[in-house]
Amino acid sequence: MTADSTQMQRPVMNPHEKRMQTIQAVLYVIAIILGLINGFYGSEFWIQTGEFISTIFIRLFRFIAVPIIAVSIIATLSQISRSTESGRIFRHSVFYTLLTTILAASLAAILFEVFSPANVTLSDTTEASAAIAGIKGKSYFDYITSVVPDNAIAPFLSANVLSVLLIAAAVGIAIAKLPHDSREQRVLMAFFSGLQAVLFTLVGWIIMILPLGIFGFFTVLAKEINAGVAVGGLGTYFATVLTANFIQMLIVLPALLLLRGINPIRVFKGMLPALTVAFFSKSSAGTLPVTMRCSEVNLGVKESVSRFVLPMCTTINMNGCAAFILITVVYLMQNAGVDITWSTLAVWIFIATIAAVGNAGVPMGCFFLSASLLASMNVPILLMGVILPFYAVIDAIETTLNVWSDSNVAVLVHKDLYGDI
Repeated sequence: MTADSTQMQRPVMNPHEKRMQTIQAVLYVIAIILGLINGFYGSEFWIQTGEFISTIFIRLFRFIAVPIIAVSIIATLSQISRSTESGRIFRHSVFYTLLTTILAASLAAILFEVFSPANVTLSDTTEASAAIAGIKGKSYFDYITSVVPDNAIAPFLSANVLSVLLIAAAVGIAIAKLPHDSREQRVLMAFFSGLQAVLFTLVGWIIMILPLGIFGFFTVLAKEINAGVAVGGLGTYFATVLTANFIQMLIVLPALLLLRGINPIRVFKGMLPALTVAFFSKSSAGTLPVTMRCSEVNLGVKESVSRFVLPMCTTINMNGCAAFILITVVYLMQNAGVDITWSTLAVWIFIATIAAVGNAGVPMGCFFLSASLLASMNVPILLMGVILPFYAVIDAIETTLNVWSDSNVAVLVHKDLYGDI
């Protein structure tokens, strides 16, 4: 790699760009403060306005996320015939994805033993039964089956991220296998490259007005906090889930960065806008446009890495989901009378890792996947109806962890291949 190409992939901000970044950071702080004030003390009209803004921004991120996933994968894989770089990126990505997910599931298993959450005795209620209606009868194999598309359009309309990933991978590899430098290959590669540039222009526009979205997000958060939540006898269970997420987020992943000579604080600062969006959107797929932009602009991750690793990690790198699945499934099995041993936990480390890899990066994805796993084993899932009201907070933290892990994988892959993070 030449010095020129190194400079291109790691842009140096000029004084104007630094000034704009500072202004944007100030606007973020102002938006957070105004959102909290509005959520706690605002009139009904202004609270509804904040909720409206929040909904609009989440819809915008979801709108652009699926096209970016598809186009980024196609554009990257279509280059395989021209270099061996994509193959190296893929191998490193899979290694770090499996490593971080296994670490998350293993940590969750250890913490389950440490906290040993007590069983909860529940009576059957219509409300709880309704909350889990429609989940029973479905198995994990149903999710695997749903990944295989039966037409080319449905996965995009339903935002089935795994199906979109499969279609994009197939199309990208097919383009790469066309006769080298043929007219067809050049036209298709130029088309997807141009479409990718258009999508990132749209992302830039959304980023410009993101402070408005943050105002809406914090309005909704403050309103939910103001309503009050009681955890009752499930406190230890929730403490186990949250502790697993925070240790993975604040200790395990930063330690992995430090082992590779990377400053985790610098990475955190660079990814802060993406982590903020992840927390409030509760969708790692919806946050993808911001995640990619932050990694490239703020951290200097090469486009060939970020635009391949991050869309893939959005689908398969689910640290928070792995921890939630293991703790929740094992906890409900325990409530159903199953004796939980270390061998049981070891088996579920493997299952939770595979299940997390197969989970889509959408809100509530881990909840419904956990419920389906339990239902397929004929384990009573009434308790899921009780967990459901509190899952919004867990989902927000899990999504933040997932995006943080995705960012770490991208940085680690770039470090391995180019060594200049």
